[in-house]
Amino acid sequence: MNALKNRVQLIGHLGNKPEIINLDSGKKLAKFSIATNETYKNSQGEKVTDTQWHTVVAWNKTANIIESYLDKGSEVMIEGKLTSRSYETNEGEKRYVTEVVCNEILMLGNK
Repeated sequence: MNALKNRVQLIGHLGNKPEIINLDSGKKLAKFSIATNETYKNSQGEKVTDTQWHTVVAWNKTANIIESYLDKGSEVMIEGKLTSRSYETNEGEKRYVTEVVCNEILMLGNK
């Protein structure tokens, strides 16, 4: 049951080409966003699509796969955990970020 406490699964399309960062430590980081859509009918009976954007980061081997095979528009299923962090800008403003740290990725659709 412990593994279910912070687990996220999303299916969506990449909104942009993944940003790949090679760190001085030798680690590789992939950053990208995916869009998920939910469709429902409103009170007037009209079909409405709600799109949510999710920021995703992946490290090392997963980042290598993302770099090699994914591009803008690719359909994927990701599994990972939700994380939040904060940082301070050069102007001294505090910013908060919530992102999904991906530990597994499944490529869907056609290449």
